[in-house]
Amino acid sequence: MSQKEQSSTSTAQSPKILTPNKKLVGLKRSEEQKEVTNEKTKLPQPTGWRMLVLPFRMSEKSKGGVLFGTETIDKQQVASQCGNVLAMGSECYNDKERYPNGPWCKVGDWVIFARYAGSRIEIEGGEVRLLNDDEVLATVQDPTDILHKF
Repeated sequence: MSQKEQSSTSTAQSPKILTPNKKLVGLKRSEEQKEVTNEKTKLPQPTGWRMLVLPFRMSEKSKGGVLFGTETIDKQQVASQCGNVLAMGSECYNDKERYPNGPWCKVGDWVIFARYAGSRIEIEGGEVRLLNDDEVLATVQDPTDILHKF
């Protein structure tokens, strides 16, 4: 083989390998995928003068070590008079004539309300309640300080 033939074969370009389109059927690119919703976006957003309250859920075990059934815990949560304020509507405590000293509570506060007050809404893991801003009876620092009977 001559020098010319060797160089031409060694410098000859190899054919390009074409890869298939990287788009796979049934899969979306990460930027096209919908962002996973967090728990807060699943909750109803209160409107007007309403607030969203998560009723207190008792411990699954008594002080003596007795385990409560889920039915007992659920019944207690329904009858609970204490809850944590999760969200407030845009008009909550805005009426200066009714609330001259400002709001009675804010998001994150533990509040006391009447036993069966508000609208009960079932969610995964229990229920939440929609209360009117005037249905709050008191605030507490620690919900375990209140005796929860049902």
